[in-house]
Amino acid sequence: MGLAVVTLKKGEGRILKSGGMWIFNNEIASIMGNYASGDVVLVRDFDGYALGRGYINTTSKITVRLLTRDEHQEIDCDFFEQRVRDAWEYRKKVVDISCCRLIFGEADFLPGLVVDKFSDVLVVQSLALGIDRWKETIVELVKKVLADDGIIIRGVYERSDAKVRMQEGMELCKGFIGPQFPTVVEIVENGVKYQVDIQDGQKTGFFLDQKYNRLAIQKLCKDARVLDCFTHTGSFALNAGIAGAGSVTGVDASQLAVDQATENAKLNGLEDKVKFICRDVFELLPELEEKGEKFDVVILDPPAFTKSRNSVKNAVKGYREINLRAMKLVKDGGFLATCSCSHFMTYELFTQTLAQAARNVHKRLRQVEYRTQAPDHPILWANDESYYLKFYIFQVCSDR
Repeated sequence: MGLAVVTLKKGEGRILKSGGMWIFNNEIASIMGNYASGDVVLVRDFDGYALGRGYINTTSKITVRLLTRDEHQEIDCDFFEQRVRDAWEYRKKVVDISCCRLIFGEADFLPGLVVDKFSDVLVVQSLALGIDRWKETIVELVKKVLADDGIIIRGVYERSDAKVRMQEGMELCKGFIGPQFPTVVEIVENGVKYQVDIQDGQKTGFFLDQKYNRLAIQKLCKDARVLDCFTHTGSFALNAGIAGAGSVTGVDASQLAVDQATENAKLNGLEDKVKFICRDVFELLPELEEKGEKFDVVILDPPAFTKSRNSVKNAVKGYREINLRAMKLVKDGGFLATCSCSHFMTYELFTQTLAQAARNVHKRLRQVEYRTQAPDHPILWANDESYYLKFYIFQVCSDR
């Protein structure tokens, strides 16, 4: 039986035609043939021109996610094995593969799927119905591809507990895929050891996307007094500590994160100079300012303040507030590392917000570096959602 055919309205499919992979429900003129949500369909333009194959879900606003632009490509095990091999070969060239994001959804042409490798453990996140059907097959293919390079995966854990699954009409789920194993995994990144809680940690347990940004702050931290805000499990703070900082204070609103960060400091023999406190950053920064505290380096790595276009204005206020407070806490000539991990907080908007914050507190910013996410989270041009992390390092100077 042939595939159902999705035909676009005239003038629609601009994202798809410019290299993107999504078709929204309001772009579709008709769906002909028998199908169920999750099935692969053929996509045609209004004039019948074939645009490729993808999987359909009429529950989601993103009705079709493209898998291939080849209308004749069979979507089978061989297809997914090649996608996995391509993703792995790319990582081998661009990042330290001991821990890395092995599959990054649309940017690896596997829309809706994330696979993180923590040493010899995989963490899988399936966010779309079509790919969910292939999840366990793809896991086996990943294990096979890695085994070809002598890497044996001892366990796989699923963290498909992101709310976005509900927009696909799917339930949230987490648990083992295959045999059970201890879910706290020790990893090493940039010479720093971490205990990663893949079961109860945020998202997949550890934020791999900041790998080389953490490395970039090391050179600024020798003998420095460092403040690391929104520290999570201590990653920036520990990079500062291992680089020879004089003292480091890490701050997070989650007691669980602070406890994990404290354990990570002990793991690296840094517990004497890297300390963590459980506080709300928005409350703490004004208090430190009032006390006249000053730091050589301040790091801001907040969670996404906006996950939709509707809340961007409030997010701007939040980013402006923490950044102007942080600038006041940096010694004249000291350094500020600051970032946004929200796709909706664009590069232009984030840059404008930082400039406003600096003007408001009469500081001059000298840009040291601008960076994005690590290359195991590749930015696929025309897939705007794949470009989300903006990371600046500035020298902060008094207005002069």
